[in-house]
Formats: sequence, C-alpha cells, structure tokens
Amino acid sequence: MSIPAKPAAKPADPRFSSGPTKKRPGWALEHLSGAALGRSHRSKEGKAKLKEAIDRTRALLGVPTDYKIGIVPASDTGAVEMAMWSMLGERPVDVFAWESFGEEWVTDAKLLKIDAALHVGRPYGALPDLAKARRDADIVFTQNGTTSGAKIPDFEWIADDREGITINDATSAAFAQAIEWTKCDVVTYSWQKVMGGEAAHGMIILSPRAVARLESYTPDRPIPKIFRLVKKGKLDAEIFEGATINTPSLLATEDYLDTLRWAESIGGLNALHARADANAKTLYDWAQRTPWIAPLADDPRTWSNTGVCLKIVDSRIAALAEDAQAEFAKKLVSMLEKEGVALDAGAYRTAPPGLRIWCGATVEQSDIEALIPWIEWAFETLANDLAKAA
Repeated sequence: MSIPAKPAAKPADPRFSSGPTKKRPGWALEHLSGAALGRSHRSKEGKAKLKEAIDRTRALLGVPTDYKIGIVPASDTGAVEMAMWSMLGERPVDVFAWESFGEEWVTDAKLLKIDAALHVGRPYGALPDLAKARRDADIVFTQNGTTSGAKIPDFEWIADDREGITINDATSAAFAQAIEWTKCDVVTYSWQKVMGGEAAHGMIILSPRAVARLESYTPDRPIPKIFRLVKKGKLDAEIFEGATINTPSLLATEDYLDTLRWAESIGGLNALHARADANAKTLYDWAQRTPWIAPLADDPRTWSNTGVCLKIVDSRIAALAEDAQAEFAKKLVSMLEKEGVALDAGAYRTAPPGLRIWCGATVEQSDIEALIPWIEWAFETLANDLAKAA
C-alpha cells in the first residue's frame, strides 16, 4: 500500500482543547492592560471590574432581570457543588448524568446522603431517560456533556409547574447553546470553556425560586465557607454585586471582560451560537460521509456543538483488542500533535478511544476545515501500517 501524502495546508491555530479552550480571535496580552492589578478586589476599582463582568454577562446571555449572578471560586465544579451542598435535601432529587463530570454530581448526591434517584446514561454518548424527571423533585443535570459530546435536545422534559428546583451544569453549553431560563433555577459555568477565558473562576446564576430555597431551607450539614451563599438566613446580596466569597484574580477577570467585549462586537449571543454551530456542522458533515468515523452520540438531536466527540468505527480497528484500539487512537492523536495541526484533541481519559475536538465560538471554522484532511492522513497512515503488520 502506498503511503498517503501529507496535506498541504495546516490550521492557522492548532489548539482544539476542550478546556481551557482557545483564546478569542485576535487575542493579545496587551488587551489586558486595563486590569486592576495590585489592587484589592474590595477596592472601588476592583469591585467595579467584577460588577462589570456580572452586568456584561447578564446582557450577553439574556439573563432575566430578577435572576442573581455571582462570581464564585473553584470553577464550574465549585459552582455546582455550592448549589448542591447549600440547597439539596429539602425534597427528593433526580440526578441525570451521561459523562464523567455529571457522574461527579452522582457521587456528591451519595455523599450528601439525600433521597436521590440516580439516572446514568450508558454507554458514553447515550442520555438517560429524561422523562423520569419528577415534578415534585429537585433536578440536577448537565446541559452539555463535555466528555461525551452529547447535549440535552431541549428543556421540554422539565415541568413548567414543577415543585422542585433545577440545577443546570451548563459549563460547556453557556454562550453556545440556548438556555431556557424559565426551566432553570441554578445555572453554572466557567470562563475557560466557550468564552476561552482563564480557569479557576465559576459563575452561578440563581432564579427567584433558588433564592427562596436558600432562604427557607437550612441543610443538616456543615457548609464550607466557599459554599456559603446565605448570611443570617438571607441571601448574601453582596456576592451578586461583585463582592466575591474569596479573592478572585483581577487579571483573569480582565481577560473575561475582554472576551465578553469581543462577543458583543461580533453580534452577541446569536453570533456565538452561529460560530459554534458552523464549526460543529463541519465536523459532523465530514463524519457522515466518512465510513471509518462517527459521532460518539448516536442520536443527532443530542450532538454537541462544542466538544465534538468522535469514535473510530472502522471494522479493522473494531476487530482489535480494546487495548490495541486505544493504542491506535492514541497514535492518531500523537501524529496530529507532532505535525502541529491539532493539540489536545484526544478523547477524555475515561471515554471510549477517539477524538474530542472543541468547536466553541473562539475557534475558526477555517481551522476545522484545514484539520480534517490531516485526520484522514493520520488514519490512513496508521491503517496502512496495521495492514502491513498483519
């Protein structure tokens, strides 16, 4: 068999990591020169920066005016756990998970020893039965599975007249997918996903129903300082005006502000959604016409438009032992990285072997288009090697 020729053109930017993700187009360190460095986050200037981040977030995401927005520690993980530890236990809970991070919330539900029904999708890419969501229960779910490439198809499965609250881990969905605010009481995400910001900071958005839960229910468990949203039985309003629970990075805050301004300049939320949709469509269209690769999620209604996860379905590879299949995928990813065309494009460590290519709004569609021939080249090269060794 002949060795396939390498493609001529490379992506202008090979960064396809699913978090932290690629910085926004045109980003440069100089754009952060206005950061309130060396200032207290409690100073007038520091609090103004944090408040600006909250206000711009509200405007860009279209968050209802009666919802509260706060900047919290420990990324999206901290924000989700803050909600779970502070709010759950008042009534039964339905936890829906279909990828590694959602399964962490399953673990938390067990640790909290709450009355929880655990709905876990199997295999990777398959959603659990969302119809099992109970009207009288609280609900914890992940809007978009970062490590499985599967998202919820809609919010119709959440009852309009529900009695419980809903906690939506939207870390790889916010700014890329629509959020139905009337169905969400807690929404969390982090800066380092769709917006390409820096890690370690989380966002928590609370509906009036979530605030009412915080003020009416006191869990029978210790609440760590970084999870405390309530003071003397009332919501700590200062958190939602820029007074964070612990010390934030004002440099990272400036970077988040920079990407929010960029989003505003290109047309706002609709433009962000359109960029992610176009990037993902480029990959899915290619996968549908390529017999050896397929989306990890079987149902097209659930295909993610951010972390696109692909599995190798070629019969020659499928015939190999599991460890050999994993090694084949690992070599493919390594070839792409060695050629400088795709960095951090491998499947998540606990997911099936394959590719995970970030398609969020900061990625250029032209780079996705340029990457595809290189994936084909790497696969064909490795498949030829496999045939020779047979």
